[in-house]
Amino acid sequence: MRRATQARWWLLLGLLLCLPFAQARSEYTHDAAAISTIAVAALPPEARDTLQLIKSNGPFPYPRDGVVFGNYERILPEQARGYYHEYTVKTPGVRHRGARRIVCGLVPECYYSPDHYRTFKRIREDN
Repeated sequence: MRRATQARWWLLLGLLLCLPFAQARSEYTHDAAAISTIAVAALPPEARDTLQLIKSNGPFPYPRDGVVFGNYERILPEQARGYYHEYTVKTPGVRHRGARRIVCGLVPECYYSPDHYRTFKRIREDN
């Protein structure tokens, strides 16, 4: 019995010593300042079309356009749920929605994702 208690204490001590090394790691950046920018003119033509639809409140070609974007990847600056909304950017040659999106908070705060939310670039309105 004493040996089992002693083994439990050693196990607990070992787990506590390993705890700092067991933190969850994420492949996503959590630093909103690290988000690069892209000029509207540098966007693909389909993204520019989607941005115009967003600014004029539609009509949007996909039923899911305008739904709340959850920011689960936590790449975009943290905001209250419901702040961000997502819109599909057509992908030539693809029959489904594809991977390209524009996510907007309060316009003109919009971000372009060419790869289904793995990366984002803040859309920069150049005059």
